[in-house]
Amino acid sequence: MAHVVGIAWLLLLLQLTLCIAHGDTVLGRKARVIREPAANNAPPGRGRYAVIFNAGSTGTRVHVFRFDKKMDLIPIGHNIELFAKVNPGLSSYAGQPQEAANSILPLLKRAKSVVPAELREATPLKLGATAGLRIVGDKQAEEILEAVRDLVHTKTKFQYNPKWINVLEGSQEGSYLWVALNYLLDKLGRDYSQTVAVVEMGGASVQMSYAISANAAAKAPAVPDGKDPYVTREYLKGKDYNVYAYRSESHKIWEVLDLIYSFGTAKNDQQEPSPCSYLHYGAFAARAEILKAKNGQFSLCMLRGFTGNYTYNGKQYDATATPGGAEYQKCREEISKALKLNAPCETKNCTFNGVWSGGGGPGQDNLYVASSFYYMATKVGLIDSKAPSGKTSPSALRAIARKVCQLSIKSAKLSYPNIRETDVPYMCMDLTYQYTLLVDGFGVPPIKKITVVAKVKHGEYYVEAAWPLGTAIEAVSPKRQLEDA
Repeated sequence: MAHVVGIAWLLLLLQLTLCIAHGDTVLGRKARVIREPAANNAPPGRGRYAVIFNAGSTGTRVHVFRFDKKMDLIPIGHNIELFAKVNPGLSSYAGQPQEAANSILPLLKRAKSVVPAELREATPLKLGATAGLRIVGDKQAEEILEAVRDLVHTKTKFQYNPKWINVLEGSQEGSYLWVALNYLLDKLGRDYSQTVAVVEMGGASVQMSYAISANAAAKAPAVPDGKDPYVTREYLKGKDYNVYAYRSESHKIWEVLDLIYSFGTAKNDQQEPSPCSYLHYGAFAARAEILKAKNGQFSLCMLRGFTGNYTYNGKQYDATATPGGAEYQKCREEISKALKLNAPCETKNCTFNGVWSGGGGPGQDNLYVASSFYYMATKVGLIDSKAPSGKTSPSALRAIARKVCQLSIKSAKLSYPNIRETDVPYMCMDLTYQYTLLVDGFGVPPIKKITVVAKVKHGEYYVEAAWPLGTAIEAVSPKRQLEDA
C-alpha cells in the first residue's frame, strides 16, 4: 500500500512540475507563457547581468540584459536580451498573493538559465509594477508584492533588495526611459548638453524627460508630499545627470485604459491629480478633455459625418461633428483651452496647465518623440511605416492635420487605410493635438526637426528604448550598486 501511495505522490509531483513548466498554477489558473525564439537558449557568457521584471496589467515580462566591463550591452546567445512573458498579470491574482508570486516562477527559471550560477549573487533582480497592480487596492497590491519579495529572497540566488520589488513611480519610469534612449544612442558619459530629450505619449498621460544643469535642478519647485519630484539624480558612465522627468500620479482606471488601449505603451492613486499634472493629456485622455472644452453643442475637431459619443474612463462625451465637419483653426482653439495654456504659472517657466518646464537648456535641443507620436507618424506617412525611427517636424504634423480636417470620415478611411477604424473620426483632433502639445505646450519650434522613434539601432541590433533597459543600466552602475546595497 505504501508503495502505491509513494508512486501516486511521485506522479502528482511530476504533474505539478509540468504544470509550472507550462505556466499552469497549482490552483488551476492558466498562466500562459509566451516563449522567446530558441536562439535565446544558446549558452550564456561572462559579463554583468541584470534581471528586470515588468509587471503590467495583462502580463508579467522578464528582460535579462548582459553588459561587459565597459557597460556596453552584449548579446545573450544570438539575441541582445532574453525576453519572456506570462499571462495573466499579477493583478489577476487579487486576494491570492502566493499564487501571484508563483506565476512568475517560469520567468525566474528562464532568467536562471542564462545567468551563470557563479554570477547570480552579483546579479540584481528588480520588479517594477505599473498599471495593473494599482487597480486591486493598496492592501492587496502590497500583499502580492510581499509574496513576490519572499519568493525572490528565498527561492533564488539573485541579488536581492526589497526596495527593488515595488510599484514603479511615474518619475522613475520617465528617467529610466531617458537613460535607455541615451544609452542606446551612446550619449551617456558625455556632458548633459549632448544628451537627447524624449517626449512619450501613452493613452492616459504624456511626459517629457531631459537632462538639465545642476543650477536648474537646484531651482526645481517643491512638490507636495507623496508626489513624484520634478528631477531625479542619475550617475551613469562616470557622469552625474539631473533628469527632469515630470509625470503626475495617475488615476487607477485611467492607467488600465492606458495599458489596454494605448497607441504605444501603457501608472495610480485614488486622489484627484494636482493642477500641475499631465495626467489628462495622453492620446485617449486628451480626447475627453478636448470634448469637454468644445464651444457649443458640436465638436469642431470631429470629421464630417460622425455622430455619437466618445467613452473614456466610464464616462461619455458627445463627439458629434458639425454638419460642415472639422475646422482646423477652431479645433486648435478648443485644444488650447483643454491644455489650459493660460493656467497660473507659480514658477518662472511652465509648459501647460501650470507645470514647471524644467527650465529648458541644451539637454532639450535634440528631441525624440515616442509611442503615440510614432503610431501617428507611421500611419499618415510622415515616416516609413516599417522604419524603427525617422525625422519629421511639428510643421509637417500641422500640414497633415490641415488636410485631414477637411475630410469626411469616408474620405479619411480611403486616404489613410492604416489608421484603426475606431481612430478615424478623431484624426483631425489627434493630429492637431500632437502639434499643439509640442509647439504651444512644450515650446518646440514648428520647423524644428524631431526624431520619431520606436527602436534604436545599437550595434547589430534594433533595441526598444523602454524603461526596463534604463533600470538595468542603473542597477549595474557601480555607484548605484553601492548606494542600494
